[in-house]
Amino acid sequence: MARLTRDALPRRHIGSKSCERATRHDPNGPGTALAVGLVSLAVTMTLALLPPDAGGQPPPEERRFWVQDKHPYTSPWYRGEHRRMINFGCTRAPYYPDSPRCADDRGCHHGIDVAMRCGNPLFAGLAGRVVHPRSSGALGPAYGANAFRIRNAAHDIDVVIGHTRRVFVRPGDRVERGQRIALASDAAAPDGCHLHFEVRPAGDGYHAARKPARWFDLDRQPID
Repeated sequence: MARLTRDALPRRHIGSKSCERATRHDPNGPGTALAVGLVSLAVTMTLALLPPDAGGQPPPEERRFWVQDKHPYTSPWYRGEHRRMINFGCTRAPYYPDSPRCADDRGCHHGIDVAMRCGNPLFAGLAGRVVHPRSSGALGPAYGANAFRIRNAAHDIDVVIGHTRRVFVRPGDRVERGQRIALASDAAAPDGCHLHFEVRPAGDGYHAARKPARWFDLDRQPID
């Protein structure tokens, strides 16, 4: 991925790219385009009549999970058992621009997203210190207004905690493993409440993100 800030990269609406291709290569002229437009309008009006999911989550016709694994997971970083939404690496989730790292027009996701209700407690899975928000590697609005980083000196990493509603720690605070640090939310998230967990070399940006599984410590649970 180009060395741009994450926030400078546009988010794609679901299906927008395929629509652009259909328009560009339409061999049948404006008549077919009009028919497609009318069908699209009818579908949109029908979907608008469907009730949203409980708890303020996206309506059921919107795809939210981009992993096949339906098992819930526990982690020292949050309370409860929850499903993964988007894994680290190349993904077909439509929120990321095409990446040169990925084949088939896929985008690159730099962390792991885990679905959970808004207000779910988040905890420090590693000890560390809260990083000043304007220091090197600063987070932009795509992570939510209250996103923050915890720096662990032993591993020389910054852990990004994204999409939080309330934060219980301040820049410069020393946090201990197991300490409550924030509440999950859907701030700046188009796909509902969840935790975005990302690991970077200390002081670096999203482009240098590492596979976070080692530090996320997810433990798979049986499906009910």
